[in-house]
Amino acid sequence: MLTHPEFDPIALRLGPLAIHWYGLTYLVAFGLFMFLASRRARMPQHAAVGWTARDVDDVLFFGVLGVVLGGRLGYCLFYKPGYYAEHLLEVLQVWKGGMSFHGGLLGVLLALAWFGWRRGRGFFEVTDLVGPCVPTGIAAVRIGNFINGELWGRPAPADLPWAMVFPQAHDGVARHPSQIYQALGEGLLLFVVLWLYARKPRATGQISGVFMMGYGALRFTAEYFREPDDFLGLRALSLSQGQWLSLPMIAAGLAIFIWAMQRNRRPA
Repeated sequence: MLTHPEFDPIALRLGPLAIHWYGLTYLVAFGLFMFLASRRARMPQHAAVGWTARDVDDVLFFGVLGVVLGGRLGYCLFYKPGYYAEHLLEVLQVWKGGMSFHGGLLGVLLALAWFGWRRGRGFFEVTDLVGPCVPTGIAAVRIGNFINGELWGRPAPADLPWAMVFPQAHDGVARHPSQIYQALGEGLLLFVVLWLYARKPRATGQISGVFMMGYGALRFTAEYFREPDDFLGLRALSLSQGQWLSLPMIAAGLAIFIWAMQRNRRPA
């Protein structure tokens, strides 16, 4: 079995300034989004309705706000509401860790709704453009989790070739490197599926629906290999908090996809 190399979480020191790998993975995520969204904006189906490079810049700005604010507030509300209710000032201390993807997603959706309202664009018109550009960023951040040696997996068979001991767990147990599973599943696999699906014009809302269903299903599956948060454990029906938060995503994605098909159906 393998042993996590315990990377130094600080990538670079510039005097009193310390640049962390985790922060760099977010920069990579935003850079990949810019590159991919700019390409999508130039596709005929999007360029024809006036999408420009400036729109992409503004979407990124609103999206960053949604990720940071939503991710932090989501973590505080979904995972440690009692603690943060008694330590309100720590809600602002993002550098201490604690971000929720599902909270970040809600924050981004609200930010994109605001962007669409300001630009006179429909909500699903915006999310359909953005959806295929998100998974590579998810992959980058999961690599950051791996570098930090956090969010490790559940115990794995010792003969699993890639089973890994995380010294940060202080138990010497061989575990699934679930951060890598998530980077490959919710990140790269979901990106390939969405990018290929979105190359052709689709009914408004369909791409968003596929994203919601795809991420929800892949995250739900990955949670079977990821160690539940020690302060939560497993919830009802032996499902983790991440799985319970993913189920509404799957249901919402399916509903959006069906609605989009019916709404855009044309008589023969």
